[in-house]
Amino acid sequence: MALCCLVTVSKAAWRKWLPGAQRSIVPARAEGLWASLWRSSSSRGFAGRPPGITQTPTFGFLFDIDGVLVRGRHAIPAAREAFQKLTDSNGQLRVPVVFVTNAGNCFRHAKAQELSSALGLEVSPEQIILSHSPLRLFRQFHEKCVLVSGQGPIEENARNLGFQNVITIEALRKAYPLLDMVDQSRRPKELPPPTTDFPTIEGVILFGEPVRWETNLQLIIDVLLSNGNPGAELSAVPYPHIPVLACNMDLLWMAEAKMPRFGHGTFLLCLENIYRKVTGRELKYEALIGKPSIVTYHYAEYLIKQQAEKQGWESPIRRLYAVGEKALRAKQLPPLPQFQNLDVELSSTKESTNLETGGEQTQV
Repeated sequence: MALCCLVTVSKAAWRKWLPGAQRSIVPARAEGLWASLWRSSSSRGFAGRPPGITQTPTFGFLFDIDGVLVRGRHAIPAAREAFQKLTDSNGQLRVPVVFVTNAGNCFRHAKAQELSSALGLEVSPEQIILSHSPLRLFRQFHEKCVLVSGQGPIEENARNLGFQNVITIEALRKAYPLLDMVDQSRRPKELPPPTTDFPTIEGVILFGEPVRWETNLQLIIDVLLSNGNPGAELSAVPYPHIPVLACNMDLLWMAEAKMPRFGHGTFLLCLENIYRKVTGRELKYEALIGKPSIVTYHYAEYLIKQQAEKQGWESPIRRLYAVGEKALRAKQLPPLPQFQNLDVELSSTKESTNLETGGEQTQV
């Protein structure tokens, strides 16, 4: 896929791209870019369509969801209007589109149904990128025994992503009940028999913020300090520790509440600081997945290419417009390298992607 650049468009700029006067379509700081796209579409007789849309589109859209298209479970009114520009008379999208969210406590098909209802168009699961979706590319971990943390259907999500040997925090807590000692009501009344034949944990996957933070923090630290054998006595702290893969780095997120809520990034901050205080060393991540990680944008490129091929659009997709908030800011993203350590073929591009900023950035 010959994707030449990723252009970010802020919420403020996107609001200007609504039905109405032509001048409202061109954001102030991206006037040259959007004006040229508009002239290109008008010259082909598509003046009623969004800028640059032809019968065979050469670009796609990556839409942030939370706080951009929806807030909680409710659609932002302007988002529904904006999508009228991207659909034809049959309600079908005229360009390839993917939707990205740092949520990970659900299934893709459930998020697609939720978004379809909110936006008034058909969204397929193949268009949804959850925070953990790119983990299906990390095949080198799929056969390892991994501990998963989060909430919702995390075990099923892990297996759907390709992980074959999955252990939940709850399963680990039941195997080693003496490890979870904060909640006195859950402490064992009698000394349990020693656990035998429990598998060695070879990696930790953090899907999202859990419900019982103290339990998850304690048991994850135990696993890291014991090199995957939390029932063993601690003799020396292994370093580097076993691999940790984390999804969703959002410190805060916006829902219906007036003020932002703690996100998984807050949980990761707690974990990192506890590990540093206990060991004097830094917690290392094998990978950080979810926006704005580079892996997620590569995965979006992959899905955009699949959509274009499925629709029979023969023109190569050369641009991916990322519409969202500060998490999609181009200056946060380094040039896109090819995957070097992943067992996957995503792109035939041989050059790094150049990044451009389109539109004024706003913060939630």
